[in-house]
Amino acid sequence: MPTLIVQNLPGAVLPVPAGATLLATVQGAGYDWLHACGGKGRCTTCRVEVVEGLANLTPLTDTELRYRAAGRLLAHERLTCQARLAEGTVVGRVPEATKLPHVRYSEA
Repeated sequence: MPTLIVQNLPGAVLPVPAGATLLATVQGAGYDWLHACGGKGRCTTCRVEVVEGLANLTPLTDTELRYRAAGRLLAHERLTCQARLAEGTVVGRVPEATKLPHVRYSEA
């Protein structure tokens, strides 16, 4: 099964169910992840910095392409509400700008 590892969320080594978004996977595992628009692709607050495995994710959606063109989504970032893990492993990090104050993040 594909796996999502979030480096700065302690214990976040998550099996990704077929067809699930990264956001649904993280939330399903009990982690809180910022998503101001409710996971509808209308903002960029749910983005993840991809450290490894970017090619294992599904292609950019039209929403992500629009944000990328506007300079609001960097080349190494994806929206967790849009991206799905097709195969293999993705290693990511919660960006500093979208960390939640009540969540404990590690330095790793």
